[in-house]
Amino acid sequence: MKFTMNRENLLKPLQAVQGVVERRQTLPILANFLVAIDAGRLWVTGTDMEIELVASTELPDAEAGEVTVPARKLVDICRSLPAEAEIRLEVDGDRVLVRSGRSRFSLTTLPASDYPSSDTLSGELRVTVKEGALKRLIELTHFAMAHQDVRYYLNGLLLDIGEGHLRAVATDGHRLAIAEIPVEASDDARQVIVPRKGISELLRLLGSGEDEVVIELGSNAIQVTLPEVRLTSKLIDGKFPDYRRVVPKEETTDKSVVVDRELLRQSLSRASILSNDKYRAVRLCLEPNALRVVAKNPEQEEAEDEVQVAYDGESLEIGFNVSYLIDALTALPGEEAVIHLGDSSSSALITPKGDGECQYVVMPMRL
Repeated sequence: MKFTMNRENLLKPLQAVQGVVERRQTLPILANFLVAIDAGRLWVTGTDMEIELVASTELPDAEAGEVTVPARKLVDICRSLPAEAEIRLEVDGDRVLVRSGRSRFSLTTLPASDYPSSDTLSGELRVTVKEGALKRLIELTHFAMAHQDVRYYLNGLLLDIGEGHLRAVATDGHRLAIAEIPVEASDDARQVIVPRKGISELLRLLGSGEDEVVIELGSNAIQVTLPEVRLTSKLIDGKFPDYRRVVPKEETTDKSVVVDRELLRQSLSRASILSNDKYRAVRLCLEPNALRVVAKNPEQEEAEDEVQVAYDGESLEIGFNVSYLIDALTALPGEEAVIHLGDSSSSALITPKGDGECQYVVMPMRL
């Protein structure tokens, strides 16, 4: 197998796949790319046994074949070469020779036949969405995923596919993020939990365009096919909490506060400077047309900031983790946020004004 490619054209599929290749692997071959030429295209595969990425690009009139190459070294070599350089890659016995101009590199290989491949999905459910819409869906929710929680089913993003909708849900037990987009889906309802790394890689690959992305669900894996990249990820085997029960009902949130989203986010950021580093607690003091944000720390230092709001109800004091509020307001679309509150022991529901695209629930803290 041998071929010659422009540096930029070769780097694109290599960089698309390299994120899944870990520096430290239990199996040496997992530190390699599988590089193959077939049907006039160059295919580059990387995997960590949980997630597989396959990127491809056109390469007509090249000699077919496949080989595994040390992933990090090949990417570093290509990056180090001048822009617009021509790179020639050729298999020579148990080595791969990489040449460009006066530069020559000889890399060791491992048998391509030993490279692990993901199982073919049975295609139980298939959904087509716009690339930009899927990226937006993940951006609105992924930050609320748990990180290394013993409740392993929280360390991922729930995709809830139902009739006409694709919903993403994330929670770490203290907050909840929900977002939804319309899709042309079958009547079959299905819920799957995609692990954190799979979501991170997918978010890195997705663009904001209108290209179609195909999502296929198997019994224990999900496959997302972009125009030139395919991601296959194993699913988390567990039962996600019933998130619908966590969302506060209208009858329990009788206080609705309309506020400029960015002004409140800035106010919370300022007050958080003097919050307790461990608990990150702030007190929200709600009064007619005003919301005061108060933070204290063990050194008896105190911060107070006030924001004008649209509210004419009773006064209320309630505590929250300021980081959770800032995360929700940062992701929230639109200029104005609506905060639905009940009493000092009830969760807050944060939504964009006049838009049901997403919802955020934040549990209160005792102060």
